[in-house]
Amino acid sequence: MAFNDDEKPPASNVVSTKGLVTIKTPIYSKDEAALTADAVTALVELNATSSTAVREGLDLVAVLDVSGSMQGEKLASMKKAMHFVVMKLTPVDRLSIVSFNNSATRHCPLRSVTQAAQADLTAIIDGLVARGGTNIQVGMETALAVFAGRATTKARTANVFLMSDGQQNNGTDARRPDLGKAPVYTFGFGKDADHALLSDVARKSPGGTFSSVPDGRNVTAPFSQLLGGLLTVVAQDVQLTLTPKTDVDNPDQDPDLGAMTVAPGTDYTHTKDDATGVITIKFGTLFSGEARKVTVNLTLQDSKETAEYDAKLAEAQHSYTAQGGLQNQTPQDIFIKRTPNPSDDPSAVSLKARAVLAEMARRDHAGAIGEAREMADRKKLDDARYRLADAQNALEDVVTPDDGGRKLVGMLRAELLQLLDLMETQELYEVEGRPYALASETSHGRQRYAARGGDMDAVRLFATPRMDAYLKQAMKFEEDPTAPLPSADDDVKEEIAANPLAAISAPIAFYIKAAIQALQEIEKLVAPPAN
Repeated sequence: MAFNDDEKPPASNVVSTKGLVTIKTPIYSKDEAALTADAVTALVELNATSSTAVREGLDLVAVLDVSGSMQGEKLASMKKAMHFVVMKLTPVDRLSIVSFNNSATRHCPLRSVTQAAQADLTAIIDGLVARGGTNIQVGMETALAVFAGRATTKARTANVFLMSDGQQNNGTDARRPDLGKAPVYTFGFGKDADHALLSDVARKSPGGTFSSVPDGRNVTAPFSQLLGGLLTVVAQDVQLTLTPKTDVDNPDQDPDLGAMTVAPGTDYTHTKDDATGVITIKFGTLFSGEARKVTVNLTLQDSKETAEYDAKLAEAQHSYTAQGGLQNQTPQDIFIKRTPNPSDDPSAVSLKARAVLAEMARRDHAGAIGEAREMADRKKLDDARYRLADAQNALEDVVTPDDGGRKLVGMLRAELLQLLDLMETQELYEVEGRPYALASETSHGRQRYAARGGDMDAVRLFATPRMDAYLKQAMKFEEDPTAPLPSADDDVKEEIAANPLAAISAPIAFYIKAAIQALQEIEKLVAPPAN
């Protein structure tokens, strides 16, 4: 089924899309590797521009639970949150509202959110009535039909907000509908929601996250965080390719690289070509100010060299689409110095190596949360708490390289403390601890913010500047929904006024980097041959 009746949005301005996503020079878990068999972990990081002047248009389908259990305060809170969403959207954005109980209703096609459309969408929201059972699957199937029938897709990003407060008691399985490249952001509303199901639905989609709203009251704040990201999507189809270096200049020398694998903790689709060893990781969309870090485990073979040299191990190259055009970027070499006598002094570890070790510690931390959740699910709460205590102790050994690293470790500690508090009793864990852990796991795996249900100010992992701004706006909106609320266009104007160069910094940085790389290649060509 497809509806084929989406409204045509206004055309986007033609702007430069160069440098919207950049790759940092890879860094390593140690500064030197031995000439004998060794191993090292490389950190490859992609960064989206901090500017929000260039963004993809948003196509959002809000899939809303209106079953009988939503009556009263829950429905009122959901309506208020949706009012916030409608007020933030602009004519370049489109919204379709789908509600579900025993069956699903598409209340409108994808509407370009003009001033007139805002009034219509608000009236739809205000008219929602809670009754009947819970059939999440049919709601998701309707969202799929909305996207399947889109006539306008260029430079537009398809996304779903799915909110439910209960267990699926109608239909087959909400995990079944496949929305393709559309991320699904799910919100578990109240203590009776099937948090595990909603987490699975989010994780099945590329880039989706699960957020917990345990009290079922203030939904505006969690909605605002993902909306802050979706209104700043600077690139789609972001992809990283890792190509192993298997050829060598010296025919008597074996390749330095023995094996290359992506370390656990990157919850994105990645494939490996068995014939070439090439690894491809697909990240989907990137919000302004977001980063994606990939840790790559590299096994080094014995070297026949006797002197120190730089060993090229692989190439990292990324690509993305923006405003409908494909951008392939210049590859970055992954290499490390191999020496007969590498340092083994822990005090001599460089700041770059410490940054890699801190990222590896974050991944271990996320794994510990998953292990503790599984223990608590088996009603082994004491074991779960011990596992979290071990994770706390492990953080004490992390030596952070800068203020950003110290802030990261501080938030990881806060995350563990909140989760330990929510595992005081099995009953408390079932109501709040499990959804908190599930939200943490999707957030860490996707490297994208998710509301965990605790103190939203204490754990801001992966939050972007626009999300921080929207959290403040959401809190004010909850206090007074009648007060004026700036639109996303107003937010951009305010950001540009605060930093006028931000809008042109990405293409300028791109061309400067390209010029430097060209000069380096010329220098190699004219350099005298080595003796």
